[in-house]
Amino acid sequence: MTTAIPAGFAGRLDTRTSEREAFLRDETGLPGRTPRGVIRARSADDVVACVRWAGTAGIPVIPVGARTSLEGHLLARGDEVMLDVSSMDDIVSIDPADFVAVVQPGVTRKQLAAALVPHGLQFPVDPGADATLGGMAATNASGTTTFRYGGMRRNVLALTAVTADGEIHRFGRAVAKSSSGYDLKDLLIGSAGTLAAITELTLRLHPVPEAQGSARLSFPDVAAAVAAATDLIGSAVPVSRLEFVDSASIAALNRFCGDGLPPGPALFIDVEATSAAAMAEVLDDVDAIARVHGVVSVGRAQTATERTALWDNRHRLFPAIKAAHPGHQFLVTDTAVPYSAIAGAVDHAHRTAAELGLRVTTAGHVGDGNVHVVVPYSGGTLPRALAFSDAMVEYALSVGGTASGEHGIGLAKKKYLAAEHGSACDVMAAVKQALDPRNLFNPGKILDP
Repeated sequence: MTTAIPAGFAGRLDTRTSEREAFLRDETGLPGRTPRGVIRARSADDVVACVRWAGTAGIPVIPVGARTSLEGHLLARGDEVMLDVSSMDDIVSIDPADFVAVVQPGVTRKQLAAALVPHGLQFPVDPGADATLGGMAATNASGTTTFRYGGMRRNVLALTAVTADGEIHRFGRAVAKSSSGYDLKDLLIGSAGTLAAITELTLRLHPVPEAQGSARLSFPDVAAAVAAATDLIGSAVPVSRLEFVDSASIAALNRFCGDGLPPGPALFIDVEATSAAAMAEVLDDVDAIARVHGVVSVGRAQTATERTALWDNRHRLFPAIKAAHPGHQFLVTDTAVPYSAIAGAVDHAHRTAAELGLRVTTAGHVGDGNVHVVVPYSGGTLPRALAFSDAMVEYALSVGGTASGEHGIGLAKKKYLAAEHGSACDVMAAVKQALDPRNLFNPGKILDP
């Protein structure tokens, strides 16, 4: 089989050792292998040409964007070409009347947010990192605002993608709802680049609320914080973000930021209202619920500056944890459980870490039952970190939860797929075989060949 690069890619197959070795490792600690090279696409036509060439040559393709994935999705196995679409970063159109934006896959979350400001609109999916929107769709990313606005599946109306036969197809329509045909668009979202290469996205936009307020609530223990969160979920309070951080997270943030946050587990909350006066009443309702559960400290933020400062603490958690453990790598695992099991999941995490001699921090999108744990490790403690991740997934599955709430199934978590989905894995394999019979796209991720 020929491996000659199409003429249109002349000079664009990057075989420099430094570029290829960037795909040898990620935060999972799992080993990768050096890929053949990196092809940088600038248009949908480039993606089509690459996929057709790769199909003819029998060379696997891994689509990549900002490379912020956390579960081994982008680790090469040695045979692949990395198809970098990060230069496909045009915002094709913004239509305020229909609350729709059309973007290429390399557009980042912050890039789109800046472009929407003059229109008073937002794309609310916020995974924390400034990820590309194509990558966010590929992993069905969510984040701090999912409780109110949903993740990528709810906010991608349509997409175009190149399938394994080298043809480009459109899936979905730019309308609020449809009952027409199989929902192939949602099949591709969350598929981690194993079924096709996304070339364009049509996104659902939302108006920026008239008034927004934030609060940080500190509690005496995890059970009280989770109980308050559950009551907020069940109330009529218009909460848009509902985040949990444990005592270890607060301690790390205080060392890193020096803001003197009250010790103990905390909730970070955003609420929305139609006016500043209504916002004060909404925050009073939040305080009332928190008092029932023994809140020990309340911090409010209503101006844009105050809200930014409050949420900067939450978004700086991972850098704070890294700073607290110099010389370590970090396994970041996430599960999602029913609301009634959140406190148990956090407790299980800390008890298991103590048994394994690990120091961990737990945080998460408690409004979605999504529990994240950051596990610092060095070379000798990696086996214990991986055992910890296994224990977290086993607990989640035992209470009816899932192996991953938002990071996705990659090399790190595909071993849990059968325990979670049973015979449905056979259906997944049939879908993969139907759409990608030569195992061209990102092989060995989610399912083994």
